Amino acid sequence: MKEKKTANIFVEGEITPAKVAEMILHHEPKTHIGAHDVFMGQVRADEHHGKKVAGINYTAYHEMANEVYARLKEDIFAKYPIACMHVAHSVGYVPSGKLSLVVFVSSAHRNACMQACGEVVERLKSELPVWGKEVFEDETAQWKENR
Repeated sequence: MKEKKTANIFVEGEITPAKVAEMILHHEPKTHIGAHDVFMGQVRADEHHGKKVAGINYTAYHEMANEVYARLKEDIFAKYPIACMHVAHSVGYVPSGKLSLVVFVSSAHRNACMQACGEVVERLKSELPVWGKEVFEDETAQWKENR
């Protein structure tokens, strides 16, 4: 019996607009799809105690995170009538203003697509073993807290 390979969702550094465009173009010939929902998370230049965030350095427990994603994907496909789902999450340093998370969901109809995409984003943020260390312009850093 052939073992199913777990997808790797991680991208070193920022996720480029070209990567997002590639996701979209890959689905163009799939004419049974009528809706795509794309969430793009970008690093904010927040201020904490008078210091501005220059970027975030992401670390992850890769093997566990990819397994969590595989289970999440199974759950989402069982719950919603979607055609496909793709996730890209940054590891390493991502400067403010650049993308660090992309969730791409497709289905025949928009409602299922939008609901599934929203749930995926929320579950990734709460379940994925990924941590971000905010790096400030003065090169000091602190671990990021998700709200």
